[in-house]
Amino acid sequence: MTPRAAADPHTFIREQTRLIAPPLVPEILLHLAEESLPIWQHTEEELGEIGLPPPYWAFAWAGGQALARHVLDHPEIVRGKRVLDFAAGSGLVGIAAGRAGARAVEAADIDRFAHAAIALNAIENATRNATVDATPGTTCGITVLATDIVGIDGGWDVVLAGDIAYERDLAERVFAWLESLAARGAEVWIGDPGRSYLPRERLEKIAEYGVPVSRDLEDTEIKRTSVWRPRGRRGG
Repeated sequence: MTPRAAADPHTFIREQTRLIAPPLVPEILLHLAEESLPIWQHTEEELGEIGLPPPYWAFAWAGGQALARHVLDHPEIVRGKRVLDFAAGSGLVGIAAGRAGARAVEAADIDRFAHAAIALNAIENATRNATVDATPGTTCGITVLATDIVGIDGGWDVVLAGDIAYERDLAERVFAWLESLAARGAEVWIGDPGRSYLPRERLEKIAEYGVPVSRDLEDTEIKRTSVWRPRGRRGG
């Protein structure tokens, strides 16, 4: 890796990925890693010294694919609404919301490489996006939120969250926040492929998909992945 690539997330992403359509969402193209192990090792070995996190943004995870598919197939979920794509990674779910007619889309992630990936992917899909606006601070209709927003209520109409139950403490914190948003009227939708810390007893399953995934990342080639909503919600 060149020093410029290490310093510039856009350069790194262009050098280490190619445009790929996620299997369950072929309408959308993303800058993704063609193979999982090389980019993961590359990032840990050559970027680890400056404290960069693993490249979650470089993969279309099963929960995000299922949630994006569900939004595209049911555009009334987001049409005309202000939408948050939480823990956005590549921006797949937010881009799907834009295509489905969301009035405004915000994508939240704390990784600056994810911020670059979201911007690049939004640009790539701009001509396919049903709602491309010129709001200051947006890239092709998507505004990136670069700080930890857990605990904050930004007034979103719809909150979309994929693959957020893989770590106990984080899952407890995030689900408490999502339930509080649902209680005040936000429509909360969660995509999850059976992660250990998903609080199923507090959720209602809405749909299930078989998502093709890499055996390098998951324990099977087809991951049964569900779309959930909080029980007792007020929104929607």
